[in-house]
Amino acid sequence: MTFDADSPPMSEPQPSGMRLQKVLAQSGVASRRKCETLMADGRVEVDGETVTRLGARVHPESAVIRVDGVRIPVAQRHVYLVANKPRGVVSTMADEEGRLDLRSLLTGREGRLFHVGRLDTDTDGLIVLTNDGEFAHRLAHPSYELRKTYVAQVDGVVKPRVRNHVLAGVVLEDGQVLADEFRVVGTQGGRSMVELVIHEGRNHIVRRLLAHVGHPVLRLSRTAIGPIRLGSLRSGDVRELTSAELGTLLDSVGM
Repeated sequence: MTFDADSPPMSEPQPSGMRLQKVLAQSGVASRRKCETLMADGRVEVDGETVTRLGARVHPESAVIRVDGVRIPVAQRHVYLVANKPRGVVSTMADEEGRLDLRSLLTGREGRLFHVGRLDTDTDGLIVLTNDGEFAHRLAHPSYELRKTYVAQVDGVVKPRVRNHVLAGVVLEDGQVLADEFRVVGTQGGRSMVELVIHEGRNHIVRRLLAHVGHPVLRLSRTAIGPIRLGSLRSGDVRELTSAELGTLLDSVGM
């Protein structure tokens, strides 16, 4: 457990950690008084145990806190960002050839950040930036199988049999690839727009998959990773992950 009992007598050392209701309030859950009510009502858990005692203390750097079952990331010392990478920007923080890189999107932000995974230079869309090394490692690791959503404009009219083929599994030169979801968004002028969800990140996997089934990619965008969606984030813009997004991701990668 990462929370302590009520404060001991003044003659004893003060307990470590912060009062739980203060941590909740600082994390944006509600006012401190409202957080005390949430605790009293049995709606707050710390490390899997319901905590109703108002004197309970937690260690924010290690406690896993939930309200109504939803993970609440406590005030973070790390930075967690999502960027909408434009086409033509390389997925590196510093390009030796002088091309536009991810650092060009971070005007006014100081400190060392690095990207989680990559997008091809001619692929736009969602990419995560952070200074939390363990989080980045887990988010990129294939064992956690985070679902990634892509929208692709492809050559040709995609027939229903293609969808069935993709969902059944396609064998490429480096092994089988299996899409979790695949749908045709629309077709116009001999081209189709498709959306697919995939949980792996081999190099150029989406482009290779679609080319293999006879529909080369003309334009590709990543629109989501797990619970994170681009939404209305404009090309070239950056925002912080929401508390809900970060909480879900921390659970997804076992942190």
